[in-house]
Amino acid sequence: MRVAVIGASEDRSKFGNKAVRAFRQVGHDVVPINPRCGGAARPIEGLETYSSVADVPGRLDVATLYVHPVVGEQVLEEIAAKGIPELWVNPGAESDSLLRRAQALGLDARLQCSILAIDESPALY
Repeated sequence: MRVAVIGASEDRSKFGNKAVRAFRQVGHDVVPINPRCGGAARPIEGLETYSSVADVPGRLDVATLYVHPVVGEQVLEEIAAKGIPELWVNPGAESDSLLRRAQALGLDARLQCSILAIDESPALY
């Protein structure tokens, strides 16, 4: 499975970084996305980082949000345009308007911690 971690961070104490490490640990192909980095994305956990899912070559199977809901709403159209079949909205990234917008765009949005969803514990990372 190829997973876009939107809100990936270089800071190992942040959940956006813990998710990158957890998904890699269980064998997934992880693509860090940091919308704040613009065009000068530095690697996160040794992985090439993108500023947008639109910039990622190839297919993505899952997007998992680790950003503020306002930022999340701004990337929903890119997620839909990229044809990503699953969207996991992590605690703290959700809002009623984000979930309504995701539904309007036809996204399969799941409100859950994606690290727990892959049977890992954030405390391990």
